[in-house]
Amino acid sequence: MWAGIGSMVIGRHLFDMTDGWEGSPPAGEHVVVVSHRPKPEGWHPEASYLFVDDVAKAVAKAGELAGERIVAVAAGDVGGQAFALGLVDEVAMDVVPVVFGSGKRYFGSVDAQHLLEDPHTVIRGDRVLHLRFRVRRQPSGFPPLTEE
Repeated sequence: MWAGIGSMVIGRHLFDMTDGWEGSPPAGEHVVVVSHRPKPEGWHPEASYLFVDDVAKAVAKAGELAGERIVAVAAGDVGGQAFALGLVDEVAMDVVPVVFGSGKRYFGSVDAQHLLEDPHTVIRGDRVLHLRFRVRRQPSGFPPLTEE
């Protein structure tokens, strides 16, 4: 999966926490940062990082940059916004045996129920379980999905 990533969409919080991986994307060749603040002045001018103030525009730009490759959207508030807008086709999760007791929601503050298909990829690693789920699409004109 990692080799297939062409671009990433991340939020400003992740960018600031990692210092944008010092201008070298951890996957793919391009990073689109969703932020109302511009790129820090003088920060790695050679890096293929764009700053966009709208999630939908960021995903569209990342798609252009990725070409036929995958656009990876980071979890958290930006991922939740992309998910709520219907811009996410698949969710990848890595489960590890640690219980923190507090923290951020995986998709930020998503305020509606969304269902995923059964995992189509399950890889058991050393103290990690890698899962990939397709997003279940709701046909237009039907009431919200519920699991019975």
